[in-house]
Amino acid sequence: MHPSESFLFRAARWLTAASAVSVLFSIAACQILLALAVAALLLSGEKLRLPPIALPLGLFLLGTVVSLALSGNAAAGLPQIRKFYVFLTLLVVCSTLRDIAWIRRLFLCWAGVGAIIALRGYVQFAAKVQAAREAGTSFYEYYVGERITGFMSHWMTFSGQEMFALLMLLAFVLFAPTARRYLWLWLFCSALMAFAILLGFTRSIWMATGAAAVYLLWFWRRWVAAAVPFLALLAFLASPPAIRERFTSVLQPKRNTDSNQHRIVTWRTGVAMIRRHPWFGLGPEGVKLHFDEYVPPDIPRPLPEGWYGHLHNIYLHYAAERGIPTMLALMWLLLRILYDFWRSLRVLPPKRSDEAFLLHGGIAILIATMVAGFFELNLGDSEVLTMFLVVVGCGYAAVERVAAGRSEGAAVA
Repeated sequence: MHPSESFLFRAARWLTAASAVSVLFSIAACQILLALAVAALLLSGEKLRLPPIALPLGLFLLGTVVSLALSGNAAAGLPQIRKFYVFLTLLVVCSTLRDIAWIRRLFLCWAGVGAIIALRGYVQFAAKVQAAREAGTSFYEYYVGERITGFMSHWMTFSGQEMFALLMLLAFVLFAPTARRYLWLWLFCSALMAFAILLGFTRSIWMATGAAAVYLLWFWRRWVAAAVPFLALLAFLASPPAIRERFTSVLQPKRNTDSNQHRIVTWRTGVAMIRRHPWFGLGPEGVKLHFDEYVPPDIPRPLPEGWYGHLHNIYLHYAAERGIPTMLALMWLLLRILYDFWRSLRVLPPKRSDEAFLLHGGIAILIATMVAGFFELNLGDSEVLTMFLVVVGCGYAAVERVAAGRSEGAAVA
């Protein structure tokens, strides 16, 4: 604790950390704590900070407002405007969590809470197995529509949160200088979360986690990353039939169970929406309200089972809902973060450091988000978006430390 820090600023930091952790089990608690953190920060009089992504982020938010204004149904789109509140997470994280020790503790708390939630998921999974037996139906067909959710209301949120917590813990284990202390505990938490992700049966999360993990392993030990496909094949062969069936459903889906055809319908419909409304889209929530009007006529009815309230693809969805320019602003935002983190990594010495842990972890989260975003509206989920913004804010704290180190080195030279 710095002696010059005021009580209100210290309170804002505690509230920010509590908000960032509580999102794993309660979005209501997270947002209440976020409001208190913002109030404490403003009253403290401390400098407000944002990372150097204000322009693309501002354009994305502005594009959303313009799309709403031109939609002809502004009232229906107000929930997406209210979701702007979540972006205050970036402000309080960047303004209060600047000490590496605090940031490290935050992500280790994610690991601990994520492991506990994984245990809850195991209990839920056992109950699903029993329920399928009592119903006398195929476990696979029963479970795909009734998956484990942890403390969340949907399995996509649960799996996405577990993925983020796991990837940041993996980055800590591979790159942080203090990871060897209690290594057995971090590996145990990693195993619990990884197995929960596997039991989650969410294929987009499997692919996103795999891609991000390969990235982390490649920059740790390339021979380990090269062995991943072989290890994955062994794991597939040793898996229970239901898990193997879920893997193979990517190419051989069951029409009435798997979502492959359903996603093709949403994607084709999204393309039709974009062709008709390329500049400003249908407006926030417009995809849900007007979906049936844009389904291509060659798609037979009834439509495959699935949720048609969004397009299951962040790139198509934001282009259809808010226009191509707003979607490009989002892409600029993601790629700018990726560039800033990678540029800072390139000047770090090849050894373990907290900066390497945060920057590699941040890049892994970006890779996972962008991969999963091809199949889900993951950044439209407040819980997932909150965790994403926490990682981005902490990653930029590492960027600043790297830049400060270079400046000090240049001054000494």
